[in-house]
Amino acid sequence: QVQLVESGGGLVQAGGSLRLSCEASERTFSRYAMGWFRQAPGKEREFVSRISRNGIRTYYADSVKGRFTISRDNTKNTATLQMNSLKPEDTAVYYCAADARAQMTSRADDYDYWGQGTQVTVSS
Repeated sequence: QVQLVESGGGLVQAGGSLRLSCEASERTFSRYAMGWFRQAPGKEREFVSRISRNGIRTYYADSVKGRFTISRDNTKNTATLQMNSLKPEDTAVYYCAADARAQMTSRADDYDYWGQGTQVTVSS
């Protein structure tokens, strides 16, 4: 069972940037497709981005396309979400997740392992 630990959240002004990291406990990290999701207070968890096992294929929610970049380093068991041009509506707890079947989906239910989340707050 893989354990995921997110870091990098914080408070930033609108227009600023943050870089989230997700470190996995397993050396078999490359077997998992990875995703980032977020959940704002009173809202359902929503898909943000995903990346294939080898890092070649990526996909983004329309709300973050052009502003966020997902990447991974399988040698370091780490997935990263670079967030630029942040907006107040990006405020949420951000979660990384691992999909053991590498289905490359946007459905939270398809992901098998989750981190504890990291808070991102964007002030206006």
